[in-house]
Amino acid sequence: MFKVVIVEDEQPILDLMKYVIGQNPHYTIVGAFTSPLEALACLPDLCPHVAFLDVEMPRMNGLQLGQKINELCGETKIIFTTAHKQYALDAFGVHAVDYILKPVTPAAIERVTQRLMKQLPTMEGSVKSVSRASIACFGGFEIRNPEGLPVRWPTKKTEELLAFLLCYPERDMSKWHLMDLLWSEMDEERATHNLHNTMYRLKKLMKEQSLGMDIQKTSEGYMLLTLEQTYDVLAFQQFDASSLTEAQGLSKAEDLLTMYKGPLLDRKDYLWKTSLEEGFSKQYLLLVRSLLEHDLAALDYQRAEQRLDTCLSMYPLHEEFNVRLMDIYARSGQQQKISLHYAKFAKAYQLELGMEPPLEIQEWLRENT
Repeated sequence: MFKVVIVEDEQPILDLMKYVIGQNPHYTIVGAFTSPLEALACLPDLCPHVAFLDVEMPRMNGLQLGQKINELCGETKIIFTTAHKQYALDAFGVHAVDYILKPVTPAAIERVTQRLMKQLPTMEGSVKSVSRASIACFGGFEIRNPEGLPVRWPTKKTEELLAFLLCYPERDMSKWHLMDLLWSEMDEERATHNLHNTMYRLKKLMKEQSLGMDIQKTSEGYMLLTLEQTYDVLAFQQFDASSLTEAQGLSKAEDLLTMYKGPLLDRKDYLWKTSLEEGFSKQYLLLVRSLLEHDLAALDYQRAEQRLDTCLSMYPLHEEFNVRLMDIYARSGQQQKISLHYAKFAKAYQLELGMEPPLEIQEWLRENT
C-alpha cells in the first residue's frame, strides 16, 4: 500500500481527492494540506511514497514544491494535478511519474497506480511491507485484511470481544471483567470455558487475516497489543487537543474528522459501548467546533458550511450547529437558504421529538430573516 500526501490549496477539491484516493485500496493517506509550506515542513516525518501536488498554488506552486521534495525526499514519487495540459512538460521536468487533469476521477487514480506498479518494482516491494489491515469502528464496525477483503467472524462473541479490546488498546483487561461483560448469564465454569474458546478463535483469526495485532496473556487476563496497526478509535484516543493551536495539530484534526463516519460501533447492540459512544461523540463535536472557529476566522464560509453539512448529516438535531449553519448562510448572503434549512430542521425535530424547535431558535429566525 502506498503512503500518500496530497497538497491542494482549494479545500473542496482537497476533500474530493481525499475521498477518491482513499477509495483505492492501494493507498493510505498520511497527510493532506492546503498549504504547500506546511506540507513541506511535515514531509520528513511523513515519509510518503507518493505526493499528489496541485500545480497552481499561491506562495509556492506545485512545480516549486516538487523540486523541494526531490531535494528532501528523493524516494517520494510525484504526481501533479492540473486543470491545464500545458503544464505537463514542466511536470516531467521535475521528474514526475505522471500528471492528472482535473477533475480527478477514480479511473485516473487507477491509471496512475498501474503505472507506479509497473515502472517501480523496487518501490512496489517496499510498499508491500507496510500494507496493513483496515479497521473502522465509527459508523459501524468493519475490518478488512491487507488484501481489502472483509473479515468474516466465526461467532458474534468473537466479533464483540475484538470490538471491546479495540476500544481499550494496550490495557490489561481482567478475565473476570470480560466474562461478566460477555457471559453474565452463565455460571463461572461455563463463562470461563467460553472465554478461552472465544479468545482462541480470535487469536487464530487475527493471525490468519494478518490484522497486524496480537493479544497477550497477562496475570489477570488479556491485553490487546496494537503493534504498528492504526485505526480510527486509536487515533482519537491518541490525539492531543492542545495541539489544535498548531498547524500540524489542525491537519491531524482534519484527518480525525474524515475518519469519523458516525457513532461508535453504530448498529451494534453492545451495552458496554454507551459511555464510550457518548465520549467519542463529544470529542468529535468539539473538533468540529474548534475547526469551525478556524474557518470563520479565515472568513472561509464555504468550508464552514461544508463542515457543518457533514456534521449535521450524522447529528441532524444538534441545535447549536443548526443555528450556526443558518448564521453562515446569513453572513455569506444566502438568505434564501435560511428558511429552507429551518423548515427541514423543524420537520425533523417534530418527527423525532414531537415538538416545535426551542424558542431561542425560533427567536433567532425572526431576528435574522
